[in-house]
Amino acid sequence: MTAGTPKIAILGSGMAGLGAAQCFRAEGLASTVYDKNSYPGGHTASEVIDGFVFDEGPHVSFTRNERIRQLFAESVAGQYQSVTASINNYWQGHWIRHPAITNLHGLPPSLIVEVLQDFIDRRRDPEVRNYADWLNASYGETFARTFPMQYASKYHTTRAENMSTEWVGPRLYQARLEEVLLGAVSPASPQVHYVQDYRYPTRGGFAGFLPRLLEDVHVALNHKVTGIDPRTRTIRFGSGVEARYDHLISSLPLPELIPLLPGVPREVVEATEALACTTAVLVNLGVARPDVSSSSWTYFYDDEFPFSRVSFPSVFSPHVLPEGTSSIQAEVYFSKKYRPLRQSPDSLIQPVVDGLVRCGLLRPDDKYLVRAARLIPYANIIFDLDRAAAVRVVHGYLEEVGIAPCGRYGEWGYQWTDEAFLSGEAAARRVLDRSVAPAGAGGA
Repeated sequence: MTAGTPKIAILGSGMAGLGAAQCFRAEGLASTVYDKNSYPGGHTASEVIDGFVFDEGPHVSFTRNERIRQLFAESVAGQYQSVTASINNYWQGHWIRHPAITNLHGLPPSLIVEVLQDFIDRRRDPEVRNYADWLNASYGETFARTFPMQYASKYHTTRAENMSTEWVGPRLYQARLEEVLLGAVSPASPQVHYVQDYRYPTRGGFAGFLPRLLEDVHVALNHKVTGIDPRTRTIRFGSGVEARYDHLISSLPLPELIPLLPGVPREVVEATEALACTTAVLVNLGVARPDVSSSSWTYFYDDEFPFSRVSFPSVFSPHVLPEGTSSIQAEVYFSKKYRPLRQSPDSLIQPVVDGLVRCGLLRPDDKYLVRAARLIPYANIIFDLDRAAAVRVVHGYLEEVGIAPCGRYGEWGYQWTDEAFLSGEAAARRVLDRSVAPAGAGGA
């Protein structure tokens, strides 16, 4: 480290920022975490409306990393729910277990035949240039066109042909022929989804995992960053206050971080402008009956429904809502680059309710205790074909000026909760490793 006690600044108090802070703490180093909000947690935060708890999207913990599992369990003193995942799909009046490729039973026979024929005849050594090519190679054209390509358009707001495959990982199950055949002829098929079960805090929503992570961490709330000068190593806040740093880690979204820096080269600005992410409108509903759904969440493919996914917080824990009720969260996606939001979030509440009635989840005479919409400007990273090159340029520049990015929006990647925490730890370790060089080395 630099001579004396280093000043370590971390921007953002979400899982990535807290991961970095905990890593420094383990090394006996103090840090200050700055957050623009009046509450900590970033996207981990939960909102309470008239006794109903809603997260920023369906956050659950299904990590298999034992260290992170133990850390989260200790953070709630062992008070968490262990829930067996129940995930399904809705397509043209059919409720289908997830993943659909291994649960075709009950779909129109003509569709099943086409899916099976294409699956058997698909090319084994195709040229994969984009996500659409990968889907066709993995599932055959009929299934790819009917389900994941359609979902990509709703969830990612762009066509599969315009997406890379870097993000896929375990998220889409690549089935064997015998699994597809069994799921086509029998309603009973093995559970093969990557989320078999998950943990969720018994009380307080997903934010219930935060208390232990916040212990012995200095979090400065209501500190909106308005400027960063890497040469003087100074952060300026909206209040006019300034803070000096020796080392800086940022989980801020790259399109918000880069404009804070002076004299950014044009090619870096253009690369930042090429980055794309979705904006989510979350429609949160509290329903005055307890039996809306027993599913954890459902994927919707048809364009007639504005939402692409619907989750049921009341299934996660019985303590996130009043007794005798149900809660629903529907996700509607937009993006500045591909599908701009041109209406107020509140205007989507009724179309969502109407869609939930049409599919049978809600009844025409249901009474609503909560009807609210929430805008999430940064939801999911869009892995379009511009992303990889743009990220390299932006990250290269941040390395030059001595800023370590982390988290979903700092790395501009597809990260689950545990991955975001580990990303923050990794950023802290990069800082620790770099700091063994003479003071000022590698900076601008």
